[in-house]
Amino acid sequence: MTAKSHQTPDFFFNTNSPEETFALGKRIACMLSQGSVVALEGALGSGKTQLVKGIALGLGINENITSPTYTIISEYKSSDSSLYHIDAYRLNNERDFEDIGGPEVINSNGISVIEWSGRIQKSLPENTITVCIEITGQSSRLIKISGVKEI
Repeated sequence: MTAKSHQTPDFFFNTNSPEETFALGKRIACMLSQGSVVALEGALGSGKTQLVKGIALGLGINENITSPTYTIISEYKSSDSSLYHIDAYRLNNERDFEDIGGPEVINSNGISVIEWSGRIQKSLPENTITVCIEITGQSSRLIKISGVKEI
């Protein structure tokens, strides 16, 4: 079984600004632990990287977080863990992900957050947390989260 992307979401959030999306990322960080995998789904410009910035700060990472579109995997360190920010947009298939060592990264003790996760759906572990971001207005978003008990 793979990630639960087509499962009924556990939680729904409406954000009305990039700052609110960022703040939700900080809340998500509080429920993550070593080995967690977060699959992000959403259109270009929906706020995926903004959410990751909030997750990073919530994990104690103060570095400038940017989308790893060309590097594909960026690693950021906190005092007690690593955050792997993965962007699968430029990957053609699961094989590309395997070739760059992706499965080893997401199965490590770090926390992995994956933008464009649908491109590597089969590589995601069963306990993946799925976050779907829908654009509902110029600055507003509907964010659906699956695979968690509380937030």
